[in-house]
Amino acid sequence: MGFMFALEDLSRLIDERAQASAATSYTRTLLDKGLAHCAKKFGEEAFETAIAAVAQDDSAFRAEAADLLYHLLVLLRARGVPLADVLGELERRTRRSGLEEKASRPA
Repeated sequence: MGFMFALEDLSRLIDERAQASAATSYTRTLLDKGLAHCAKKFGEEAFETAIAAVAQDDSAFRAEAADLLYHLLVLLRARGVPLADVLGELERRTRRSGLEEKASRPA
């Protein structure tokens, strides 16, 4: 099997592009517009992903899911939360069943 592109790769790419100028980097443009704008873009992409999933268009769904992951990582960067922290949270949660984990959360 060839190279597998991972979320960590995308996170590093976003970090690199965040250092570029807004004239050459869409990532930098998003970050320059602030946290609220990044959150709004993420919400828009989540909605578009859900619509594409229901429409049962595999190509559109893949494209929207990719946009959603990208915008999630930009939002994490805007909030200063490393991807590793989120992955650590997922790892912690998967040590028990999803129903047990959800029941343990504060109401």
